[in-house]
Amino acid sequence: MGTQNTASPQKAAADGLDPHLRQVASGPAGGESGDLPDNIRRTTADAALALLGTGPGGLTDKEAAERQRRYGKNLIESARKRSPVLAFLSNFTHLMAILLWVAGAIAFVAGLPELGCAVWLVNIINGVFSFWQEHRASQATEALKKMLPAYANVIRGGREQKVLAEDLVPGDIMLLAEGDRISADARVIASSDLQVNQSTLNGESNPSRKTSDAVPEDGLTPAEIPNLVFAGTSVSEGNGRAAVLRIGMATEFGKIANLTQNMEEVRSPLQRDLDRLTKQVTVFAMCMGLAFFSLSLFVVHEPFAQSFIFALGMVVAFIPEGLLPTVTLSLAMAVQRMSRRNALVKKLDSVEALGSTSVICTDKTGTLTQNEMTVNHLWTASREYGVTGVGYAPEGRIESEGAAYRAVDDPDLELLLEGGLLCGNARLRAPEEEGRRYEVYGDPTEACLIVSAQKGGIDPAELERRMPRVKELPFESRRKRMTTVHALEEPVDGAMRVAFTKGAPNEVVRLADRVRVGGRVVPMTDGMRERIMAANDAYAADGLRVLAVAYRALGADAAGEGVPASLSAYTPDVIERHLTFVGLEAMMDPPRPEVAAAVAECRRAGIRIVMITGDYGLTAASIARRIGIVEGDDLSVISGFELSKMGDEELRAKLSGQVVFARMAPEQKLRVVSALQEMGEIVAVTGDGVNDAPALKKADIGVAMGVAGTDVAKEAADMILTDDNFASIVAAIEEGRAVYSNIRKFLLYILNSNAPEAVPNAVYLLSGGAVPLPLTTMQILTIDLGTDMLPALGLGTEPPEATVMDQPPRDPNERLLNRRVLVKAFLWYGLMGSAAAMVGYFLVNLLNGWPAVPLAGEGDPVYVQATTMTLAGIVFAQIGQVMNCRTERTSVFKIGLLSNRQIVVGIVFEVALIVFLTVFPPLQGVFHTVPLGWQDYVFLCCIPPVVIAIEEARKAWLRRRAARRRDGGSAR
Repeated sequence: MGTQNTASPQKAAADGLDPHLRQVASGPAGGESGDLPDNIRRTTADAALALLGTGPGGLTDKEAAERQRRYGKNLIESARKRSPVLAFLSNFTHLMAILLWVAGAIAFVAGLPELGCAVWLVNIINGVFSFWQEHRASQATEALKKMLPAYANVIRGGREQKVLAEDLVPGDIMLLAEGDRISADARVIASSDLQVNQSTLNGESNPSRKTSDAVPEDGLTPAEIPNLVFAGTSVSEGNGRAAVLRIGMATEFGKIANLTQNMEEVRSPLQRDLDRLTKQVTVFAMCMGLAFFSLSLFVVHEPFAQSFIFALGMVVAFIPEGLLPTVTLSLAMAVQRMSRRNALVKKLDSVEALGSTSVICTDKTGTLTQNEMTVNHLWTASREYGVTGVGYAPEGRIESEGAAYRAVDDPDLELLLEGGLLCGNARLRAPEEEGRRYEVYGDPTEACLIVSAQKGGIDPAELERRMPRVKELPFESRRKRMTTVHALEEPVDGAMRVAFTKGAPNEVVRLADRVRVGGRVVPMTDGMRERIMAANDAYAADGLRVLAVAYRALGADAAGEGVPASLSAYTPDVIERHLTFVGLEAMMDPPRPEVAAAVAECRRAGIRIVMITGDYGLTAASIARRIGIVEGDDLSVISGFELSKMGDEELRAKLSGQVVFARMAPEQKLRVVSALQEMGEIVAVTGDGVNDAPALKKADIGVAMGVAGTDVAKEAADMILTDDNFASIVAAIEEGRAVYSNIRKFLLYILNSNAPEAVPNAVYLLSGGAVPLPLTTMQILTIDLGTDMLPALGLGTEPPEATVMDQPPRDPNERLLNRRVLVKAFLWYGLMGSAAAMVGYFLVNLLNGWPAVPLAGEGDPVYVQATTMTLAGIVFAQIGQVMNCRTERTSVFKIGLLSNRQIVVGIVFEVALIVFLTVFPPLQGVFHTVPLGWQDYVFLCCIPPVVIAIEEARKAWLRRRAARRRDGGSAR
């Protein structure tokens, strides 16, 4: 590729086509890496070799070294990662953490070092815990590297060599054999029944057959082009040779790595909400501080310094120090519950993002379906059969019109099952452990034909012994069929040798001039051809894949039809003629049995489902209708080719209705997800292949499959399903919704205690000091970081309410702290708590001579008893409020007062704490408390039932009103 005069002919060719080779070999930075050079796949194998500047004998070592110098190594580049130190520090520098650092500093300035230390300790513990939960950073690119093989077999200088995969260059001739992983994108130049598993790229488990023929067709995605193989895929059957086309980051595999690396981190809805909440709380706390400072300074006429310190204390009181621990605990508890429901969460914030999900973009194979091809219909000219049972286990039966059939009961059925079984190369391995699945070696389509034969009572081993294979004419995409020739123990139509042909019905029927009807061979007629194709079309319309089976008896009269005596002379043109049509086998990958119910629950919860699959559109649409994703006839099925021609506005218009995407490339799936996010949707994406990694990273919540998923998909995702089951996603969404609800319950609980903390201070200020301060700053601290903390954390562990999936997804613009929460916290719950506190305060004074004597002031033992009663009144009111906060409308008695152990423990703790603070002398002076009498506790014990009863009455009214509205709506 240099300019030396001694260059070889191949080298000269490469020099002449250097710009083309540079386009082929260069990575994304080199230009339009997304467009495969059409002239490579449209030309013959020899012409493709010439375009690549190589030949059947490959490159010389010198040429390979020169190309590597120019085009680099065959490597996946790594993106620069964030330092673990920075990742750790980020848990202490977000807005809420900064607010807590400032709050602690304010507490120190206000002369409250105990409060300052407590607030900072809460911040530190929460940051460490969050980092520990999320310390496994994304390793998607590393996982990509592991999927590429270390070595490759090539031909260089006319000799077979084993080289490092990273040393491959454009123009190298790779040798491909069964089981090999492919190291680079390449053009197939020779193949023998070559089948490649491309599930890492297209998500489909069925192997793709590869050919060396030219492919002139338009409208194909890269994975659909039969003369190209791709890095990261593997050879499932056959062998071949391929000329390296692209290496490293220029491969389809590299493009996915590049998309994954360059994906910006998307902040979760909860993170955005907490940022907004932090700003709201900061403004609210500062406003309250300013208000109390003004009242203290201008109404009570306290000195400036004392008024400032008093205001700082109120600012700290209005900051919910327990919010971060509650959020983290709520998320962590949800993660534990989700793990029991087969969902493993990698990032805590992902839990709540699931709860906000409004659209699920899901693939089909293995998620909505069982990833086990199953024959469910058999058709012969005399009878149609249904086949029961699902999957590769030979459990089920063949039946027609209510009667069970075995192969021996119908000669046409027997020949259909035998031909389907024998004309294939798949193998099934029974599971060694209970609960495991059958393993398939080879094409799943051929594997399910084995199972259908077993359901008809045929023993595969015994059949292969009686009818051993003596010749195979492999499948070719051009012919759309394959043929196997077998020797016989017993004659078929008088012949001791038979050829079974299996393939596309239209091709097989075209070659058949006879048909089996009721055990007899009769001439094929145009009417019979129409019957066969009508049956095929009916199955295809239901999304079933259909294969036709035919045979040819190779007896003495076959020689007169041009069949040679020697097996080595058998060719498709000679054998695949004068066929006798036997029947059709229709199959599908059946939906998981629990998916339909999960889809219905999504509809009830207002969640849309968009199927994005690598399978064919007709099959995808059929599955979508079967499981309820699509209702009615208003459905758009969009192929990858059609999407590539579609503008963004048209795409968004399609996404607003019912749509299924088929034959999608990775960047197209990413485009669909991006379009949905631009429409304001919160998007969850499922995936299992390398091709899914970019979309998983882009999504608000990426969900990878744990069983069938690649390491790449798992590392790119936020959550992993251990059972690959769509129903587990729905269960996870339910948990996610509970998390948001629990955080709001915590906010409601914490804020409603702010009101009874503020009201005594407001009474003191508004009375101009005539009412001595009913609650001291240290007593406020007792509530915020003492008695309130454990019950509040208990709210974070509440399981989902029964009605949580009856609501639509929450509006992304909805605030955690909205007007309804504020009104309920301050003007409903807060007023109840304030009333209890102030009644307790005035009750002590009343029992001690007020109003005949003035209210007790500082220095009077009655004053200390009164402030203690104010503190205890707030605490006991909060016992009732924590029960009230557990549900939105459901009666707390329905879910059980004692059903949440964490809350019960929290209540016991806060009662014990208040008793301890009032009876332990060293703490009495710090918190300004004294022991309470039995009559005081009688009053206090009456508070929780009254608070609960008032709220239960409100909830009952809300339930009755909702029921009347439902009944009214039904009547209309």
